[in-house]
Amino acid sequence: MTTDKNILNIGDKAPDFSLKGDNDKTITLSDYIGQYVVLFIYPKDDTPGCTQECIDFSQFKDKFDALNVALIGLSKDSPKSHDKFIAKHQLGVMLASDEDTQTLQNYGVWAEKMNYGRKYMGADRTTFIIDKDGKIAKIYRPVKIPNHVQNVYDDIVNMSAIK
Repeated sequence: MTTDKNILNIGDKAPDFSLKGDNDKTITLSDYIGQYVVLFIYPKDDTPGCTQECIDFSQFKDKFDALNVALIGLSKDSPKSHDKFIAKHQLGVMLASDEDTQTLQNYGVWAEKMNYGRKYMGADRTTFIIDKDGKIAKIYRPVKIPNHVQNVYDDIVNMSAIK
């Protein structure tokens, strides 16, 4: 369960991770020191909201690339699930797998949820902008899918102009 000690704040060092990714890659956050990272956490591959969010980030990938921003999607789904999800929807973003939920817990997004009266544990849809020094620059919680990626992009453009 999420506890207050796991809640990250702006200015905190982003917890490092090294996770299996799609296409048999390993994705390590600290490899991206020196550039901005958008870490978007979503509950489950191939569900309507998660699919739309991943498609939206994929459609903006060239714009983020032009700013030297890495896009990393993170869920509990397996790397095999990610590979199928990417192929089915022709996604252009990296997807990392946190099957044991340790990284989700470190980011304070593994929480008790309820659906139709049934309680279960799952990932809260959250997006983090991590700055060039590996610190949390912005947190989007809760995430509403419409216009979310545009808002993240606009915020990065503004941050890049400042630094």
